[in-house]
Amino acid sequence: MQAAGRQFRSPRYTVCRLLIENISPLKIISTLDLIAATSGCYCTRESAQIAVLDIIHGPQANAHPSLTMKVSAPLLTAALASVATADNPIIQTIYSTDPAPLVHNGRVYLYTGHDEPGSTTFVMKDWRVFSSVDMVNWQDHGSPMSLATFSWADANAWAGQTIQRNGKFYWYASMRRRNGAMAVGVGVSDSPTGPFRDALGRPLVENWGIDPTVWIDDDGQAYMYWGNPGLWYVKLNPDMVSYSGDINTVTLTTTGFGTRSGNAERPTTYEEGSWIYKRTGKYYMVFAASCCSEHIGYSTGPGPTGPWTYGGVVMPTQGSSFTNHPGVIDYQGSSYFFYHNGALPGGGGYTRSVCVESFTYGANGSIPVINMSKDGAPQVGTLNPYVRQEAETIAWESGVQTEPCSEGGMNVLSINNGDYIKVKGVAFGSGAKSLTARVSSATSGGKIEVRLNSTGGTLVGTCNVPGTGGWQTWTNVNCAVGGATGTRDLFFRFTGAGGELFRFNWWQFSQIAGLGLYCYRGSLTAVSSSLRGSVAKTVFADEQ
Repeated sequence: MQAAGRQFRSPRYTVCRLLIENISPLKIISTLDLIAATSGCYCTRESAQIAVLDIIHGPQANAHPSLTMKVSAPLLTAALASVATADNPIIQTIYSTDPAPLVHNGRVYLYTGHDEPGSTTFVMKDWRVFSSVDMVNWQDHGSPMSLATFSWADANAWAGQTIQRNGKFYWYASMRRRNGAMAVGVGVSDSPTGPFRDALGRPLVENWGIDPTVWIDDDGQAYMYWGNPGLWYVKLNPDMVSYSGDINTVTLTTTGFGTRSGNAERPTTYEEGSWIYKRTGKYYMVFAASCCSEHIGYSTGPGPTGPWTYGGVVMPTQGSSFTNHPGVIDYQGSSYFFYHNGALPGGGGYTRSVCVESFTYGANGSIPVINMSKDGAPQVGTLNPYVRQEAETIAWESGVQTEPCSEGGMNVLSINNGDYIKVKGVAFGSGAKSLTARVSSATSGGKIEVRLNSTGGTLVGTCNVPGTGGWQTWTNVNCAVGGATGTRDLFFRFTGAGGELFRFNWWQFSQIAGLGLYCYRGSLTAVSSSLRGSVAKTVFADEQ
């Protein structure tokens, strides 16, 4: 079909690419008149069923080698040569602890504690949030809650868990009161990534217990468990920031929680770090067991308050941390077990790091023994490089850190010569032609080498980063890319001379040379190159 009719208000011609979700070619063709009446193209969020629509249109369209509108095969036809897995620990920019995963709107949000580097005791001042759709590339959302959130707390930002209810997110966390007692507070937010505010202005419970875990049962009743050395629970009210009745004490028996040897005062294996959930009609209580070093055990029961029956060891004592902390979810048809160890350089009992493994329940609902690994969980799907990706979405890195960005969200900083970021399972399909990166530099900048499969792998492009006059003075740079096809691990390797080179906000590849995200405050007008990067809507356009 010839692309004829109305003209775009653009120099020579405009190439637009639409990613159309779950729509037939006939319906795509029927929208040509509407598209031709405008000067830009909208892009819907992609899914596994994607068709790509190229439209070449304009007063000098014959300058382009093709005048046809064409529907290509789905972008996701390229498969991994081998299944990509998570690199454990999954967070390397900080020491992260006490993982608490939450599945929300098709994404896994991971709430963690944060060990300060070089600590020789528990020095923990804030909590962190990360998220992922594929279980291997984790986006850093920064610290939306800290000790400063709670005016009554002064130390020990210890383990907690976040749960969603009534359109809000409640983060239950243990911390030390200014009077020296450990207590459980509640942060609340309208967003899974915060910011969180103190919901009460005081503790929810205070009995020296730690490590809260929360579950909302099928009948709407919410429960919060917590404790070391004991295990307690309350029934939370629908407002999620108060409870009914008394604090209930769980009777710890060897039948319910296993037998600990060598400690008459604590005969069961239960130690701390409980995690409650329900699956296929059975209630699970997973917990850190014995001490020290800890392993992970679990118990099951017919109801949210038991009675509990010990199920065995989930994760043996492993790794270089004397503590451990479980988090368990189902996501996209698979089951995942989160934990922490001391596997990063400088890691140990006070500088821990979160990891994840996939596992399969037994036919009777039993949890198998899960060992720590460096490989971690397999990737769910692939990563789309043709939509904007945050630079702080990372599978593995060397040398870099993150910070809050003046443009919102986070950006990568502390980029020095030889540092790199790895992104796993990137589906380039038939091939990328260019890369746009959002960068800043208060020095003379440097280079972004685009490599495949390793830091020394095939070099498919190099973007030059100039000085921009400030660490938060942002600009877009663009470079040609060749040879990036199929599904590959992507490495951004940074080079330059002397000290910190630049900072990195986001990136996006294009299958059209020179393509970027070009839109001006939601207008459909195809804008000039001077306005590129002023993105308000997702518009694909390349002016020639």
